Amino acid sequence: MAAAYFETHEDAKATFELFVRSFPKNRSYLIAAGLEQAVEYLRRFRFRDEHIKYLKKDPNFKNVSSRFFRYLKELRFTGDVWAIPEGTVFFTNEPILRVTAPIIEAQIVETYLLSTINFQTLIATKASRVVQSARGKGVVEFGGRRAHGPEAALLAARASYIGGCIGTSNVLAGYLYGIPTYGTMAHSFVMNYDSEQEAFEKFCQVFPSNPALLLDTYDTIEGAKLVASMKVAPSLVRLDSGDRYDLSSRVRRILDEAGLKKTKIFVSGDLNEFVLDELTSKGAPIDGFGVGTELVTSRDDPALPGIYKIVATERNGKMSYRVKTSDDKRTIPGVKQVYRTYSKAGEIEGDSIALDDEPPPIGAEPLLTRIIHHGKLVYRLPRIDRIRDRTIKEVARLPVKYKDLRTSAEAPVKLSQKLEKLSESLWNNANKALA
Repeated sequence: MAAAYFETHEDAKATFELFVRSFPKNRSYLIAAGLEQAVEYLRRFRFRDEHIKYLKKDPNFKNVSSRFFRYLKELRFTGDVWAIPEGTVFFTNEPILRVTAPIIEAQIVETYLLSTINFQTLIATKASRVVQSARGKGVVEFGGRRAHGPEAALLAARASYIGGCIGTSNVLAGYLYGIPTYGTMAHSFVMNYDSEQEAFEKFCQVFPSNPALLLDTYDTIEGAKLVASMKVAPSLVRLDSGDRYDLSSRVRRILDEAGLKKTKIFVSGDLNEFVLDELTSKGAPIDGFGVGTELVTSRDDPALPGIYKIVATERNGKMSYRVKTSDDKRTIPGVKQVYRTYSKAGEIEGDSIALDDEPPPIGAEPLLTRIIHHGKLVYRLPRIDRIRDRTIKEVARLPVKYKDLRTSAEAPVKLSQKLEKLSESLWNNANKALA
């Protein structure tokens, strides 16, 4: 497409908007994530000599002039980006990122923007559900080994922290993003020694002040009794299998009777928001959770249907609206802003999508903010702990019905009268033309 635009001298400035068409299963809100990676990509966007050499060999480009490849060598992102800040609650059909740029620039960046924002938003939203179900108990992201590759593991750790987790087991994510890291021993450490006692003693020699011991390699209750007989008080014990409610209760009694009331119980192994909800609603004596596979893959619904569509073009100073009208995939035209209103109690009341040049509704707050202007970053990217704080505050302002784990409520989103009238007009005219 870029080559076709270039060779036919297409110089339109285009606006694309990234939005989510429908919620994943049993979701009624989403958490924006991935903006930092999107910004870094756009700032570093370029074709190097080896990239251009590769493209020239592609037979699809055999009729493309050498001028196009010279153009690619000098190409940089020069457009504008508006976005909803990371950690913000948003709903379906709301533009969460808007790109206005020469059409070649705006088009080429589509795949990366969708990839990083779709994935991180999906995982941040899943994390917020898991954290909600923990009812104040800490949740650590434990899924690096089950993620769809090392890069996915890193971004999942980042998105999980944004979604409310207290940390990650991924040390590289801690190094790169400043996320707190957590870990215990593995079953293999215990199995390496001739006895469980020897394994625990060896571990405590190196970590005498805060050992974290894994109890279920052989027998969870016997492992707890062994811990209770030791001179070193572990900071926590981990249960990774079995009936977590029953075992945590029995282990808690053993630890308490041995005077280890400060030793925490940490549970892992095939956990998700539904398992956590059941355990915490019953009052299981569990102090924290390690959630892996289900979290980093959003296993119950592992793909976010985010899309990136052209909504307007500008040629010679004249703006034209663009819509798609195919069945079940209609798009909303025009460069837009999203406005949010709150109830007197401070809860999210509803959102309004309006054309960017419309006056805002009385008392409403705009969600989209300028991030990049003429290719230059004009927004200060917040620290990841600030983003996490935003998520926690945003989710707290959601009415209860939107946080139900097993149902999906209708999004509280409407179009402004002007935008609704424009949309209907373009949809109807397009249908007539097609007929």
